[in-house]
Amino acid sequence: MTEQTKTKIPTPLYAAAGAGDLAYEQLRKLPAVVSELSDRAVATLKPAIANANTKAGTLREKAAATDFDKLRSDAASNAVAFAQLAQERAVSAYSALVARGERVVGSGVVEAADVVNADIEATEAPKAVEAAAADEPKPRATKRTRPAVK
Repeated sequence: MTEQTKTKIPTPLYAAAGAGDLAYEQLRKLPAVVSELSDRAVATLKPAIANANTKAGTLREKAAATDFDKLRSDAASNAVAFAQLAQERAVSAYSALVARGERVVGSGVVEAADVVNADIEATEAPKAVEAAAADEPKPRATKRTRPAVK
């Protein structure tokens, strides 16, 4: 049998495999989620419209009395903090996808190796058949003649 070389698959490939597996898992849940959300949306639509009209009047009054310079400075500092938090979460999610992908690809490699090994064992000729084939006399080659050209 040939020796198998151990190669390391790049981390982004594991992340892609993990993301694909996660997407597949979530898509299988989609019909139930859509049904639940549509039921909930119908139930809350009428009260939400009435509530929106009253809030619109209140917000117009607040907008007239708002200090926009203070809001700008607060928004800038909050954006920096949010960006740092988003970066930490992205690194964490990427690491989780890599781990998931390693499990998905690893199990696939093991299964593929088992199938290949089973095929090799099934196709190898037993020693008794090989020995019998070696003992049989080889048929002699007969010389062929060409037909005469006229």
